[in-house]
Amino acid sequence: HTLFSGMEYIDDPAEFSRRLPLMAKGRDFSDPIALNWTQDGTDVDFGALTKQLLAYVGASGASIHFGHEVKDLTKKRDGSWVVQAVNRRTGVKKKINAKFVFVGAGGGALHLLQKSGIKEAKGFGGFPVSGAFLRCTNPELIAEHQAKVYGKAAVGAPPMSVPHLDTRVIGHKPGLLFGPYAGWSPKFLKEGRVTDLPGSVKPDNLLSMLGVGVSELGLVKYLVSELAKTENGRIEMLREFAPQAISQDWELIVAGQRVQVIRRDKKKGGVLEFGTAVVNAKDGSIAGLLGASPGASTAVPAMLDVLSRCFPAEFDGWKPKLQEMVPSLGVKLSDNPDLFQQVWDWGTKELGLDRVSATV
Repeated sequence: HTLFSGMEYIDDPAEFSRRLPLMAKGRDFSDPIALNWTQDGTDVDFGALTKQLLAYVGASGASIHFGHEVKDLTKKRDGSWVVQAVNRRTGVKKKINAKFVFVGAGGGALHLLQKSGIKEAKGFGGFPVSGAFLRCTNPELIAEHQAKVYGKAAVGAPPMSVPHLDTRVIGHKPGLLFGPYAGWSPKFLKEGRVTDLPGSVKPDNLLSMLGVGVSELGLVKYLVSELAKTENGRIEMLREFAPQAISQDWELIVAGQRVQVIRRDKKKGGVLEFGTAVVNAKDGSIAGLLGASPGASTAVPAMLDVLSRCFPAEFDGWKPKLQEMVPSLGVKLSDNPDLFQQVWDWGTKELGLDRVSATV
């Protein structure tokens, strides 16, 4: 396949051990195991990237308000919006007039879209799921694993539960994370309120919520089993990847909350979706991103979707500049191997991965 031409299939125990020494130690290779391996790739610190983007926006003349919480949205007769916010440190309230509003509040997006009153948001609900990981604290073990390795989700488990043992580099400091382990809280944000879930139930999404309660019994069973998991149970799961893992080398951290999208369904009443959904008003004056993505890398296609939906008259005029920034815009790369290679080579050079590959 064009997009995976450099991928290797590895089932030789010696080669497995060379590439993944931490996962090989103590492993019984009489039980067949194999890897699909690609040497290319990198870790992206989206926190650092966000700081760079905010710095650029601020330097370009935009006002950035940190530590503020949006409390309400009101549409004016002229089609613009009044955004009401409060400074969480001082309590000072602020009103902001805007011709266009994007609601990118993570788990808080559903509440704000509901407050906007747009009909396109009706019927949507949210199901909160928290995620936890085991973080390695032993430098010797961290040095023995330089890869991101994904396994397979357990039978009946949702896609978001695919276990993985990852090298992570944050602030130039390497580490290892294993998970996820699912948890549950009625909060829609890590620092949210226990009233978030019940407060999101409205007459227009009640059937959607009830429908999911009936159709997703497998997810409920999975969450119950995860909540009942002890420290030993979590380490046992880790040992499928690192057979000699011991609890003293790992600590449990809570990564955050995600709110899965619940959408109306004619047959089931409501269905649970494991991805993101862009919701926008017909007039294009407001849009929001609901759901939980598999990673922050989905931000670019989501924003391109918002631009095309909310600014249809301007989008064609913007396309040349957008295609300069995203050469693959509107092109299926799997059908265009030459463009794929061009984009791949450019990205590799810009990220400095060509220099790294030369030393591996």
